[in-house]
Amino acid sequence: MKDAILAIDQGTTSSRAIIVDSSGEVLHMEQEEIITHFPSNGWVEQDPEEIWNKTQKVISQTLKKSDYLKTKILAMGITNQRETIVVWDKITGKALYNAIVWQDRRTSKQCEELIKNGLNQEIINKTGLIIDPYFSATKIAWILNNIEDARRLALKDRLAVGTIDTFLLFKLTNGKSFYTDITNASRTSLYNIHDLEWDNSLLEIFDVPINILPEVKDNIFEYGITENNLFGKSIPILSIAGDQQSSSLGQFCLNAGDVKATFGTGCFILMNTGNNILKSKNKLLTTIAYKIGKKTNYALEGSIFISGAAVQWLRDNLKIIKKAEDTQALASSIKNNNGVYFVPAFTGLGAPYWKPEARGAIYGLSRSSGPAEISRAALESVAYQCADLLDAMRSDGQKPKVMRVDGGMSSNDWLMQFLSNISELTIERTGNKESTSYGIAILTALGSGLISSLKEFSNNWTVNRKFNPEMSRNEIDKYRNGWQHAIKKTIM
Repeated sequence: MKDAILAIDQGTTSSRAIIVDSSGEVLHMEQEEIITHFPSNGWVEQDPEEIWNKTQKVISQTLKKSDYLKTKILAMGITNQRETIVVWDKITGKALYNAIVWQDRRTSKQCEELIKNGLNQEIINKTGLIIDPYFSATKIAWILNNIEDARRLALKDRLAVGTIDTFLLFKLTNGKSFYTDITNASRTSLYNIHDLEWDNSLLEIFDVPINILPEVKDNIFEYGITENNLFGKSIPILSIAGDQQSSSLGQFCLNAGDVKATFGTGCFILMNTGNNILKSKNKLLTTIAYKIGKKTNYALEGSIFISGAAVQWLRDNLKIIKKAEDTQALASSIKNNNGVYFVPAFTGLGAPYWKPEARGAIYGLSRSSGPAEISRAALESVAYQCADLLDAMRSDGQKPKVMRVDGGMSSNDWLMQFLSNISELTIERTGNKESTSYGIAILTALGSGLISSLKEFSNNWTVNRKFNPEMSRNEIDKYRNGWQHAIKKTIM
């Protein structure tokens, strides 16, 4: 029997589980799609029970496969969609309401009030985050103020609130473990990234009682053991990390200055800043990259709310493509964008604009515009947003030369080349598309003693393809000026 690790990746669109052996090779993966609900304008929700059931399913299927592969699962780790909030009864384990997803915008007015009250700078100073509905604190406050029994259960110490990692951990251990990790905590707007603790002043600002929040631990910790009756065996849970931090580890961005971008439902660019807490002057976020032992690493982050979701919209709503891969052929079929620009602000705009009230728009349509122009504009919009974030990093004094990329959209050669062109940056696409799952596997392997350092599996990181800039300055300026014009129209 070979020793191996089980990595759970509960993302926005699916739950995944992978097996990684002692050499760092990914042996198997299972995946189940998660349904997202849009009950009102700007509201984004998921069913916690569906998330739990489908996560159980991929774990069970993967464990069965591990027996076939003759591997012994030493431990598991969890990585998850960040900022998404679940509220449940500690006694019954039942959720009181749907999970409020990170893209949700229902708390925009509350955020506006907090900004008007002059609280933005205090929150930035303590958390590294700006005030925006994206983060968890206002979601928690909304639940407490709008969901029947929430405040009453909180007063009785029966209410549990947590990000998806905490909810899954609670379920996996049959309520014995109520923890979160430091990276997820750092995305709530309630956690002080300097003092490394829940901040009493922030809890007061958002009117969140501390007793409903989980205890915060390092990324590697003995979080608990799965209940025997779930999978027929007890498995230690030894690591937790937010998905973007896990992806950064999976891309082996371990040194200050290393940059990665993950293209999923949204797109997230993280730059490792080592032990330096860098404050952005351009509305980028300061966040915790990971903490192992006494060492805390930080990161500078830019968040794009819609990337892969724009292609999903072309497929499911407009029905101009049958599958995501069709966009590459359509974009390649025309010599330029013919003046068509797509701002995919379906759930507002993230960094560096931070406009929660913005909504999507397509500009420059003519009678000759068709699926090719709209598909190309959707792909271009992802590259433009990335370029905006990279410009912000440069303005903050950081000068990335190479960006490692992963996630579904990174397989689109046309998009990766256009991104390299428009950002004037070399793009390295990893050979391992499951970098997020791989990152948590690395942490779990380290926690279990399977490996002795984060770099031990680094030889498994390979470049699938490198993309170098090949666009003229005049072309870059033309495209980006058109994009900025579209952005200004959208947020005016």
